[in-house]
Amino acid sequence: MAVTLAAGGALRWWREILGSDDYERLIAEAAAVPPGAEGLLFLPYLSGERTPHLDPAARGAFIGLTVRHTRAHLTRAVLEGVVFSLHDGFALIRELGVPIREVRATGGGARSALWRRILADTLDLPVRRVVAEESPAYGAALLAGVASGVWRDLDEATALVQLRPEQDEPDPVGVRVYADYAALYRTLYPALRDAMGRLTALAAS
Repeated sequence: MAVTLAAGGALRWWREILGSDDYERLIAEAAAVPPGAEGLLFLPYLSGERTPHLDPAARGAFIGLTVRHTRAHLTRAVLEGVVFSLHDGFALIRELGVPIREVRATGGGARSALWRRILADTLDLPVRRVVAEESPAYGAALLAGVASGVWRDLDEATALVQLRPEQDEPDPVGVRVYADYAALYRTLYPALRDAMGRLTALAAS
């Protein structure tokens, strides 16, 4: 299982930092910024990180800040950073030889067309929304049903999952852009790991 500890929480943190209560306005601003936020990356390790680093001392960061970057650029970088973190988890799954045909998105972040577009292009996979809004609990119930014999196996249980009709397909241009940014993103944690650990120790002293 691949888990990003601060996914939707990263955007909530950013909204609170800005003193804004309007997600839609923030997303609309970010949508006007090109993919890659003009050379700005965000590490969403606001609560440490689980996948793939297993490091409670991992810390968040904006990398590449310049005077040309605006609030909209930073918002876009937050959205993209969360997806790059998910991309790390998908890379581990693929390395295990598990085929991935599509992504099923749920929760508050899945309501954002921009976030789904970033997800489709970064993972180079179609993205579909699940009808059930509380999918973690729904999934747990399906697993419990398999364990208790309500359904024969996972295939029978997951066949009950209803999907919305719309689907976000990866755009070849976006796929190429995000491949470069995701590769660079993966170099940042190893480069900053020691500094993150020292900062965590200093903050606790």
